[in-house]
Amino acid sequence: QVQLVESGGGEVQPGGSLRLSCSASGFTFSTYAMRWYRQAPGKEREWVASITNTGGIRTYADSMKGRFTISRDNAKNTVYLQMNNLRPEDTAVYYCRTTIWSNNYWGQGTQVTVSS
Repeated sequence: QVQLVESGGGEVQPGGSLRLSCSASGFTFSTYAMRWYRQAPGKEREWVASITNTGGIRTYADSMKGRFTISRDNAKNTVYLQMNNLRPEDTAVYYCRTTIWSNNYWGQGTQVTVSS
């Protein structure tokens, strides 16, 4: 059974940093790309960043480039999202996702709130 569990969210002031984690189980983690998404109140879920199975290729949405870094540790079955210089508009629930045989699997999400 595929399971994704996000953690690391919280409340931070503008300009602050957070590191999110997504712990995976139930599948061969090192075989699959991983993605982070987010959903702000009243908005559609949007893609944040992706990383290939080996970590060799990382891509980002334009508004996150230079501030967010996606990484993974295949020995720990975990993908991370380091978020720096956070802005109020980064406030959202953050989700990790993987796709296996055309099926999308999501975690339950972790809340990030950026507020002074």
